[in-house]
Amino acid sequence: MTDHPRSIRSFVIRAGRTTRAQRRALDELWPRYGVDFSARPLDLDSLYGRRAARVVEIGFGNGANLAALAASHPERDYLGIEVHPPGVGHLLLAIAAAGLTNVRVSCHDAVEVFDAQIPTASLDEILILFPDPWHKKRHHKRRLVQPAFAACLADRLAPGGLLRLATDWRPYADHMLEVLNACEGLENLAPAAAFAARRPDRAPTRFEERGERLGHEIWELAFRRSEARA
Repeated sequence: MTDHPRSIRSFVIRAGRTTRAQRRALDELWPRYGVDFSARPLDLDSLYGRRAARVVEIGFGNGANLAALAASHPERDYLGIEVHPPGVGHLLLAIAAAGLTNVRVSCHDAVEVFDAQIPTASLDEILILFPDPWHKKRHHKRRLVQPAFAACLADRLAPGGLLRLATDWRPYADHMLEVLNACEGLENLAPAAAFAARRPDRAPTRFEERGERLGHEIWELAFRRSEARA
């Protein structure tokens, strides 16, 4: 993936405070819900103990949206990927409190997880909600949505699978729209290959709420993996 070399990360680990409860969750709940990184593809049926529709959320923040979706759709399996331990701990606590059995969590770089662990054509939906827009031009190379990673996402979607994204930063929205419209195998579901309407069952993230308080408009994108695969 030369367009997204490993030396260029789409994130910086913040020195955020992990609460005592979150630390306890990381220690005690990770063995039950956590997915350690390895260079081998996951056996998703074994991971969840069943065969079901599979959804991955990249960069889930504190996990509010992911936990709400998993609770509302017990017939689907969810994998959340987040690099910041406080958010992972927060989601683990929510999973345990709600008694959810259809959620697993990865605390690793999503690019590497998709490269190594997510099998081809194994996902029914991928969510990328409010990724870091990396505002400054010299940092644009750090943006998660790049041509090579878009091609990887398309490859991991099953035919008819959905890729949904949202941002409150219009320049990044335009960038994502350009990259994904040019990605072979993805079809834009919005009229005129533009932006999509807000998904009604999506719980607002804290980044979204912050953007709305600042008066930012929300831009959403929805793409489908074409039925034909090479």
